[in-house]
Amino acid sequence: MSATNVTGPALVEAAAPTRTRQVVRALLHDRLALIGIVLVALLIVTALLAPLLAPYPAQGAGETVAGAHNLAPDARHWLGTDQLGRDVLSRLVYGARPALFVSLGVVAIAIVVDVPLGLVAGFRGGRLDELLMRVTDMFLAFPPLLLAMVTVAVLGPVLWNAALALALSWWPWYARLVRGVAASLREQPFVDSARTLGLRGSTVMLRHLLPNSAGPVIVQATVDIGTVILAAGSLAFIGLGAQPPAPDWGFMVAEGRTYVFTQWWLSAAPGAAIFLAVLGFNLLGDALRDVLDPRTVSR
Repeated sequence: MSATNVTGPALVEAAAPTRTRQVVRALLHDRLALIGIVLVALLIVTALLAPLLAPYPAQGAGETVAGAHNLAPDARHWLGTDQLGRDVLSRLVYGARPALFVSLGVVAIAIVVDVPLGLVAGFRGGRLDELLMRVTDMFLAFPPLLLAMVTVAVLGPVLWNAALALALSWWPWYARLVRGVAASLREQPFVDSARTLGLRGSTVMLRHLLPNSAGPVIVQATVDIGTVILAAGSLAFIGLGAQPPAPDWGFMVAEGRTYVFTQWWLSAAPGAAIFLAVLGFNLLGDALRDVLDPRTVSR
């Protein structure tokens, strides 16, 4: 009996070519989704092609320029220069790299670690489920950003320590999400049929429960990438993320806050970049939630 016969969160068909075309068509007909796609694509292209897009690649990577401090935006420097004479636009372009790569790394770690845990807990149930859920409750008792701050303070204020700290604070959400899906499906007829046929528990989880969990995980991951960008920027703002001279949007906002009333572009530009990146992933995530919800009427 196929998993596609299950009512509720059955999402196996999302992997089929027909369903994929339906999802793409629905996204392309949603104006907010298109805005999100454009913003996300812009971030990705900027991060990958930073050396080609930055007007002054050396300055974007941290090289200082004497005699060019705090210049206002002009034809040579579209977003002005900072207190060390570096081109703000170049720094902004290079700052897309840690913003994107750290957020992708954090979400990827959370998914790789938590999805198997959630599947096992939801499918097996019993004491194992109870133990895993109580451990997640312990982590959820702490605000994610506060837990990340404490972790970075212990490990040291380095970019990848910040990424590890954020991954540590993010993992319970995916474990609980996948566990909920697996627990709701383990008594469904198609799972009983698979057991009757003698399939091993690991095979049932991989062939039936994992595909049904893909939709919620994709939606959650898309939204979380934007949230991690904001959290990573917050850590950098207080000095617990990327360290100078590395380009980082959060650290750029922190550097420019002293000059906010005189050289507004120093903090406004990276602040706007963070806002647009988070907005793009949120819009795309909301659109995917609507499209992948099996209760939504096909468009």
